[in-house]
Amino acid sequence: MTIPRVFSPLSRLVERSRPAFFSQQEWWFHLCLAVISLPIGNYLFFGPTYLTNLNFFIVSSFCGLLLYTSSIIILTLVVRRIIAYYPTSRQTIQRTIAMTLGLSIIAMILEVVELLIFSYIPLFHLSFAWQNIWPMWVIIVVFVSIFSIVLNLLYAYKHWKAEQLEVESLKHQTLQQQFDTLKQQVNPHFLFNSLSSISALVGEDPVQAERFVDNLSKVYRYMLQANNRTYVPLTDELNFIRTYATLLNVRYGDSISIHIPPTTANLPGFLLPLSLQVLLDNTLKHNRMSPSQPLVIQISLNDESAIQVRNSLQRKTRLLSTDHQSLTNLIVRYRSLTDTPISVIESEAEFCVTVPLLTVVNPSITERDA
Repeated sequence: MTIPRVFSPLSRLVERSRPAFFSQQEWWFHLCLAVISLPIGNYLFFGPTYLTNLNFFIVSSFCGLLLYTSSIIILTLVVRRIIAYYPTSRQTIQRTIAMTLGLSIIAMILEVVELLIFSYIPLFHLSFAWQNIWPMWVIIVVFVSIFSIVLNLLYAYKHWKAEQLEVESLKHQTLQQQFDTLKQQVNPHFLFNSLSSISALVGEDPVQAERFVDNLSKVYRYMLQANNRTYVPLTDELNFIRTYATLLNVRYGDSISIHIPPTTANLPGFLLPLSLQVLLDNTLKHNRMSPSQPLVIQISLNDESAIQVRNSLQRKTRLLSTDHQSLTNLIVRYRSLTDTPISVIESEAEFCVTVPLLTVVNPSITERDA
Protein backbone atom coordinates (compact mmCIF):
# COMPACT_ATOMS: atom_id res chain seq x y z
CA MET A 1 0.00 0.00 0.00
CA THR A 2 1.35 3.44 -1.01
CA ILE A 3 1.36 6.03 1.77
CA PRO A 4 0.48 9.61 0.68
CA ARG A 5 3.48 11.92 0.78
CA VAL A 6 1.94 14.15 3.43
CA PHE A 7 1.87 11.22 5.89
CA SER A 8 5.41 9.97 5.13
CA PRO A 9 7.11 11.83 8.05
CA LEU A 10 4.50 10.41 10.44
CA SER A 11 4.98 6.92 9.00
CA ARG A 12 8.75 7.12 9.43
CA LEU A 13 8.35 8.37 13.01
CA VAL A 14 5.98 5.53 13.89
CA GLU A 15 8.31 2.96 12.31
CA ARG A 16 11.36 4.30 14.18
CA SER A 17 9.45 4.05 17.47
CA ARG A 18 8.42 0.43 16.85
CA PRO A 19 9.81 -2.01 19.46
CA ALA A 20 11.56 -5.09 18.07
CA PHE A 21 8.96 -7.27 19.82
CA PHE A 22 6.21 -6.21 17.38
CA SER A 23 6.07 -6.74 13.65
CA GLN A 24 5.23 -3.76 11.46
CA GLN A 25 1.61 -4.87 11.04
CA GLU A 26 1.19 -5.55 14.77
CA TRP A 27 2.63 -2.18 15.72
CA TRP A 28 0.33 -0.20 13.40
CA PHE A 29 -2.69 -2.24 14.49
CA HIS A 30 -2.08 -1.66 18.22
CA LEU A 31 -1.45 2.05 17.74
CA CYS A 32 -4.67 2.49 15.79
CA LEU A 33 -6.55 0.38 18.33
CA ALA A 34 -5.15 2.43 21.23
CA VAL A 35 -6.46 5.67 19.71
CA ILE A 36 -9.97 4.18 19.65
CA SER A 37 -10.11 1.85 22.65
CA LEU A 38 -8.30 3.92 25.31
CA PRO A 39 -10.70 6.89 25.31
CA ILE A 40 -13.77 4.62 25.13
CA GLY A 41 -12.49 2.28 27.85
CA ASN A 42 -11.49 5.12 30.19
CA TYR A 43 -14.85 6.82 29.68
CA LEU A 44 -16.68 3.60 30.57
CA PHE A 45 -14.47 3.26 33.65
CA PHE A 46 -14.50 6.83 34.97
CA GLY A 47 -17.60 8.39 33.46
CA PRO A 48 -17.95 12.06 32.40
CA THR A 49 -15.15 13.15 34.76
CA TYR A 50 -12.67 11.66 32.27
CA LEU A 51 -13.59 14.30 29.67
CA THR A 52 -14.32 17.31 31.91
CA ASN A 53 -11.21 17.35 34.15
CA LEU A 54 -7.93 17.92 32.24
CA ASN A 55 -5.59 16.70 35.01
CA PHE A 56 -7.75 13.65 35.55
CA PHE A 57 -7.76 13.04 31.77
CA ILE A 58 -3.94 13.17 31.54
CA VAL A 59 -3.26 10.93 34.57
CA SER A 60 -5.92 8.34 33.74
CA SER A 61 -4.86 8.23 30.08
CA PHE A 62 -1.23 7.65 31.10
CA CYS A 63 -2.16 4.86 33.54
CA GLY A 64 -4.51 3.35 30.97
CA LEU A 65 -1.74 3.41 28.35
CA LEU A 66 0.62 1.53 30.69
CA LEU A 67 -1.99 -1.14 31.40
CA TYR A 68 -2.93 -1.30 27.70
CA THR A 69 0.72 -1.86 26.74
CA SER A 70 1.14 -4.73 29.20
CA SER A 71 -2.16 -6.24 28.01
CA ILE A 72 -1.31 -6.17 24.31
CA ILE A 73 2.06 -7.82 24.98
CA ILE A 74 0.29 -10.69 26.75
CA LEU A 75 -2.42 -10.96 24.07
CA THR A 76 0.14 -10.82 21.24
CA LEU A 77 2.02 -13.73 22.79
CA VAL A 78 -1.25 -15.68 23.03
CA VAL A 79 -2.08 -14.98 19.36
CA ARG A 80 1.40 -16.11 18.25
CA ARG A 81 1.12 -19.28 20.34
CA ILE A 82 -2.27 -20.19 18.84
CA ILE A 83 -1.01 -19.54 15.30
CA ALA A 84 2.04 -21.72 15.97
CA TYR A 85 -0.25 -24.52 17.22
CA TYR A 86 -2.64 -24.25 14.25
CA PRO A 87 -0.36 -23.02 11.46
CA THR A 88 -1.98 -24.28 8.23
CA SER A 89 -4.83 -22.83 6.19
CA ARG A 90 -6.76 -26.10 6.70
CA GLN A 91 -6.89 -25.34 10.46
CA THR A 92 -8.58 -21.94 10.07
CA ILE A 93 -11.76 -22.95 11.93
CA GLN A 94 -9.88 -24.49 14.87
CA ARG A 95 -7.52 -21.51 14.99
CA THR A 96 -10.40 -18.99 14.94
CA ILE A 97 -12.31 -20.76 17.72
CA ALA A 98 -9.20 -21.13 19.88
CA MET A 99 -8.25 -17.49 19.34
CA THR A 100 -11.75 -16.19 20.11
CA LEU A 101 -12.07 -18.20 23.33
CA GLY A 102 -8.49 -17.68 24.48
CA LEU A 103 -8.34 -13.94 23.83
CA SER A 104 -11.82 -13.33 25.29
CA ILE A 105 -11.03 -15.13 28.55
CA ILE A 106 -7.61 -13.52 28.99
CA ALA A 107 -8.89 -10.05 28.03
CA MET A 108 -11.74 -10.33 30.56
CA ILE A 109 -9.29 -11.36 33.28
CA LEU A 110 -7.02 -8.44 32.39
CA GLU A 111 -10.02 -6.08 32.56
CA VAL A 112 -10.77 -7.25 36.11
CA VAL A 113 -7.12 -6.74 37.08
CA GLU A 114 -7.12 -3.22 35.59
CA LEU A 115 -10.26 -2.27 37.50
CA LEU A 116 -8.73 -3.58 40.73
CA ILE A 117 -5.60 -1.50 40.14
CA PHE A 118 -7.62 1.66 39.43
CA SER A 119 -9.76 1.07 42.55
CA TYR A 120 -6.63 1.21 44.75
CA ILE A 121 -5.58 4.63 43.39
CA PRO A 122 -7.44 7.34 45.45
CA LEU A 123 -7.30 9.91 42.63
CA PHE A 124 -9.72 7.93 40.49
CA HIS A 125 -12.43 7.51 43.19
CA LEU A 126 -13.29 4.18 41.53
CA SER A 127 -14.73 1.26 43.46
CA PHE A 128 -14.55 -2.33 42.28
CA ALA A 129 -18.04 -3.45 41.26
CA TRP A 130 -19.16 -6.15 38.88
CA GLN A 131 -21.77 -3.86 37.34
CA ASN A 132 -18.87 -1.78 36.03
CA ILE A 133 -17.26 -4.84 34.47
CA TRP A 134 -19.91 -6.69 32.52
CA PRO A 135 -20.45 -3.91 29.89
CA MET A 136 -16.73 -4.07 29.17
CA TRP A 137 -16.90 -7.85 28.92
CA VAL A 138 -19.64 -7.60 26.29
CA ILE A 139 -17.53 -5.15 24.28
CA ILE A 140 -14.46 -7.41 24.65
CA VAL A 141 -16.27 -10.52 23.40
CA VAL A 142 -17.76 -8.71 20.40
CA PHE A 143 -14.47 -7.04 19.47
CA VAL A 144 -12.37 -10.19 19.96
CA SER A 145 -14.80 -12.23 17.84
CA ILE A 146 -14.61 -9.77 14.96
CA PHE A 147 -10.85 -9.42 15.34
CA SER A 148 -10.30 -13.21 15.36
CA ILE A 149 -12.45 -13.80 12.28
CA VAL A 150 -10.82 -11.01 10.26
CA LEU A 151 -7.28 -11.92 11.34
CA ASN A 152 -7.72 -15.60 10.55
CA LEU A 153 -9.31 -14.95 7.18
CA LEU A 154 -6.36 -12.74 6.23
CA TYR A 155 -3.91 -15.30 7.62
CA ALA A 156 -5.61 -18.16 5.76
CA TYR A 157 -5.60 -16.19 2.50
CA LYS A 158 -1.92 -15.32 2.90
CA HIS A 159 -0.95 -18.95 3.49
CA TRP A 160 -3.24 -20.23 0.74
CA LYS A 161 -1.54 -17.84 -1.67
CA ALA A 162 1.90 -18.97 -0.50
CA GLU A 163 0.90 -22.64 -0.89
CA GLN A 164 -0.38 -21.94 -4.42
CA LEU A 165 2.91 -20.28 -5.34
CA GLU A 166 4.80 -23.28 -3.94
CA VAL A 167 2.62 -25.70 -5.92
CA GLU A 168 3.20 -23.68 -9.10
CA SER A 169 6.93 -23.65 -8.41
CA LEU A 170 6.97 -27.44 -7.96
CA LYS A 171 4.97 -27.88 -11.17
CA HIS A 172 7.46 -25.71 -13.03
CA GLN A 173 10.40 -27.66 -11.62
CA THR A 174 8.75 -30.95 -12.54
CA LEU A 175 8.10 -29.75 -16.07
CA GLN A 176 11.70 -28.57 -16.30
CA GLN A 177 12.90 -32.00 -15.19
CA GLN A 178 10.64 -33.68 -17.76
CA PHE A 179 12.00 -31.33 -20.42
CA ASP A 180 15.56 -32.20 -19.40
CA THR A 181 14.62 -35.87 -19.61
CA LEU A 182 13.27 -35.38 -23.13
CA LYS A 183 16.47 -33.60 -24.11
CA GLN A 184 18.44 -36.56 -22.78
CA GLN A 185 16.26 -38.94 -24.79
CA VAL A 186 16.99 -37.16 -28.06
CA ASN A 187 20.43 -35.84 -27.10
CA PRO A 188 22.07 -35.37 -30.51
CA HIS A 189 25.59 -35.41 -29.04
CA PHE A 190 25.05 -38.75 -27.33
CA LEU A 191 23.41 -40.20 -30.43
CA PHE A 192 26.13 -38.83 -32.75
CA ASN A 193 28.92 -40.17 -30.53
CA SER A 194 27.15 -43.54 -30.30
CA LEU A 195 26.82 -43.76 -34.08
CA SER A 196 30.49 -42.79 -34.45
CA SER A 197 31.41 -45.60 -32.05
CA ILE A 198 29.29 -48.07 -34.04
CA SER A 199 30.92 -46.93 -37.28
CA ALA A 200 34.38 -47.49 -35.82
CA LEU A 201 33.45 -50.89 -34.39
CA VAL A 202 31.83 -52.30 -37.52
CA GLY A 203 35.13 -52.68 -39.30
CA GLU A 204 37.22 -53.59 -36.24
CA ASP A 205 34.95 -55.84 -34.20
CA PRO A 206 31.54 -56.65 -35.74
CA VAL A 207 30.52 -58.74 -32.71
CA GLN A 208 31.13 -55.86 -30.31
CA ALA A 209 29.39 -53.48 -32.74
CA GLU A 210 26.31 -55.71 -32.66
CA ARG A 211 26.45 -55.83 -28.87
CA PHE A 212 26.81 -52.02 -28.79
CA VAL A 213 23.71 -51.55 -30.96
CA ASP A 214 21.75 -53.92 -28.73
CA ASN A 215 22.79 -51.99 -25.60
CA LEU A 216 22.01 -48.67 -27.29
CA SER A 217 18.49 -49.86 -28.07
CA LYS A 218 18.01 -50.93 -24.44
CA VAL A 219 19.18 -47.52 -23.22
CA TYR A 220 16.80 -45.62 -25.50
CA ARG A 221 13.93 -47.95 -24.70
CA TYR A 222 14.41 -47.26 -20.97
CA MET A 223 14.70 -43.51 -21.61
CA LEU A 224 11.48 -43.44 -23.62
CA GLN A 225 9.65 -45.36 -20.88
CA ALA A 226 10.97 -43.05 -18.14
CA ASN A 227 8.43 -40.28 -18.83
CA ASN A 228 5.57 -42.68 -18.11
CA ARG A 229 6.94 -43.80 -14.75
CA THR A 230 6.79 -41.90 -11.48
CA TYR A 231 9.22 -44.19 -9.65
CA VAL A 232 11.45 -47.07 -10.69
CA PRO A 233 12.74 -49.93 -8.54
CA LEU A 234 16.39 -49.61 -7.58
CA THR A 235 17.13 -52.87 -9.41
CA ASP A 236 15.76 -51.48 -12.71
CA GLU A 237 17.76 -48.27 -12.38
CA LEU A 238 20.99 -50.17 -11.63
CA ASN A 239 20.44 -52.52 -14.58
CA PHE A 240 19.88 -49.51 -16.84
CA ILE A 241 22.94 -47.64 -15.59
CA ARG A 242 25.05 -50.79 -16.07
CA THR A 243 23.98 -50.91 -19.73
CA TYR A 244 24.58 -47.17 -20.06
CA ALA A 245 28.03 -47.56 -18.50
CA THR A 246 28.83 -50.25 -21.09
CA LEU A 247 28.28 -47.69 -23.85
CA LEU A 248 30.47 -45.17 -22.03
CA ASN A 249 33.23 -47.74 -21.59
CA VAL A 250 33.22 -48.44 -25.33
CA ARG A 251 33.28 -44.75 -26.14
CA TYR A 252 35.96 -43.64 -23.66
CA GLY A 253 37.93 -46.88 -23.29
CA ASP A 254 40.67 -46.73 -20.65
CA SER A 255 39.86 -43.08 -19.89
CA ILE A 256 36.95 -44.06 -17.66
CA SER A 257 36.36 -46.65 -14.94
CA ILE A 258 32.81 -47.18 -13.66
CA HIS A 259 32.12 -49.50 -10.72
CA ILE A 260 28.52 -50.62 -10.14
CA PRO A 261 27.34 -52.93 -7.33
CA PRO A 262 25.81 -56.29 -8.30
CA THR A 263 22.03 -56.31 -8.52
CA THR A 264 19.52 -58.83 -7.28
CA ALA A 265 15.79 -59.04 -7.87
CA ASN A 266 14.91 -57.94 -4.32
CA LEU A 267 16.91 -54.78 -3.78
CA PRO A 268 14.82 -52.44 -1.56
CA GLY A 269 13.80 -48.92 -2.44
CA PHE A 270 12.85 -46.80 -5.44
CA LEU A 271 14.38 -43.91 -7.35
CA LEU A 272 13.11 -41.28 -9.74
CA PRO A 273 13.70 -42.46 -13.33
CA LEU A 274 17.15 -41.64 -14.78
CA SER A 275 18.47 -40.33 -11.44
CA LEU A 276 21.76 -42.20 -11.82
CA GLN A 277 22.15 -41.12 -15.45
CA VAL A 278 21.80 -37.47 -14.37
CA LEU A 279 24.62 -37.98 -11.87
CA LEU A 280 26.85 -39.80 -14.38
CA ASP A 281 26.31 -37.17 -17.06
CA ASN A 282 27.01 -34.42 -14.52
CA THR A 283 30.31 -36.14 -13.69
CA LEU A 284 31.29 -36.48 -17.35
CA LYS A 285 30.36 -32.87 -18.06
CA HIS A 286 32.57 -31.34 -15.36
CA ASN A 287 35.61 -33.62 -15.29
CA ARG A 288 38.44 -34.35 -17.70
CA MET A 289 39.70 -37.87 -18.38
CA SER A 290 42.55 -39.62 -20.20
CA PRO A 291 44.11 -43.10 -20.29
CA SER A 292 46.90 -41.83 -18.04
CA GLN A 293 44.44 -40.24 -15.62
CA PRO A 294 41.15 -42.11 -15.92
CA LEU A 295 37.95 -40.75 -14.39
CA VAL A 296 36.91 -43.18 -11.65
CA ILE A 297 33.18 -43.37 -10.83
CA GLN A 298 32.01 -45.52 -7.93
CA ILE A 299 28.31 -46.34 -7.37
CA SER A 300 27.53 -48.00 -4.04
CA LEU A 301 24.62 -48.73 -1.73
CA ASN A 302 24.60 -47.03 1.64
CA ASP A 303 22.95 -49.22 4.30
CA GLU A 304 19.99 -49.95 1.98
CA SER A 305 18.69 -46.41 2.65
CA ALA A 306 20.56 -44.47 -0.01
CA ILE A 307 22.69 -44.87 -3.09
CA GLN A 308 25.97 -43.03 -3.49
CA VAL A 309 27.74 -41.84 -6.63
CA ARG A 310 31.28 -40.61 -6.11
CA ASN A 311 33.95 -39.70 -8.63
CA SER A 312 37.55 -38.60 -8.62
CA LEU A 313 37.64 -34.83 -8.93
CA GLN A 314 39.43 -33.80 -12.13
CA ARG A 315 37.88 -30.44 -13.00
CA LYS A 316 37.95 -29.31 -16.61
CA THR A 317 39.94 -26.12 -17.07
CA ARG A 318 37.34 -24.72 -19.47
CA LEU A 319 33.60 -25.27 -19.53
CA LEU A 320 31.05 -23.74 -21.86
CA SER A 321 28.56 -24.03 -19.01
CA THR A 322 29.61 -24.55 -15.41
CA ASP A 323 26.14 -24.83 -13.85
CA HIS A 324 24.74 -27.99 -12.29
CA GLN A 325 21.18 -27.36 -13.52
CA SER A 326 20.26 -31.04 -13.94
CA LEU A 327 21.66 -31.89 -10.51
CA THR A 328 19.84 -28.90 -8.98
CA ASN A 329 16.53 -29.99 -10.51
CA LEU A 330 17.07 -33.51 -9.19
CA ILE A 331 17.71 -32.15 -5.68
CA VAL A 332 14.52 -30.07 -5.81
CA ARG A 333 12.40 -33.02 -6.97
CA TYR A 334 13.63 -35.27 -4.17
CA ARG A 335 13.08 -32.49 -1.64
CA SER A 336 9.36 -32.56 -2.49
CA LEU A 337 9.18 -36.35 -2.01
CA THR A 338 11.24 -37.09 1.11
CA ASP A 339 12.44 -35.43 4.31
CA THR A 340 15.93 -36.79 3.66
CA PRO A 341 17.63 -34.42 1.22
CA ILE A 342 20.17 -35.33 -1.44
CA SER A 343 23.64 -34.84 0.02
CA VAL A 344 26.38 -33.24 -2.08
CA ILE A 345 29.90 -33.31 -0.65
CA GLU A 346 32.96 -32.02 -2.46
CA SER A 347 36.54 -32.43 -1.25
CA GLU A 348 39.88 -31.82 -2.92
CA ALA A 349 40.02 -35.41 -4.18
CA GLU A 350 36.42 -36.39 -4.95
CA PHE A 351 32.84 -35.34 -5.56
CA CYS A 352 30.13 -37.38 -3.82
CA VAL A 353 26.34 -37.32 -4.21
CA THR A 354 24.12 -39.41 -1.91
CA VAL A 355 20.53 -39.98 -3.07
CA PRO A 356 17.97 -41.30 -0.53
CA LEU A 357 15.98 -44.35 -1.59
CA LEU A 358 12.25 -43.68 -1.77
CA THR A 359 9.61 -45.81 -0.08
CA VAL A 360 6.52 -46.40 -2.21
CA VAL A 361 3.42 -47.47 -0.26
CA ASN A 362 1.92 -49.29 -3.26
CA PRO A 363 4.78 -50.47 -5.50
CA SER A 364 2.35 -51.30 -8.28
CA ILE A 365 1.53 -47.59 -8.71
CA THR A 366 4.62 -46.44 -10.53
CA GLU A 367 3.05 -45.32 -13.81
CA ARG A 368 2.18 -41.70 -14.42
CA ASP A 369 -1.36 -40.79 -15.41
CA ALA A 370 -1.68 -40.56 -19.16
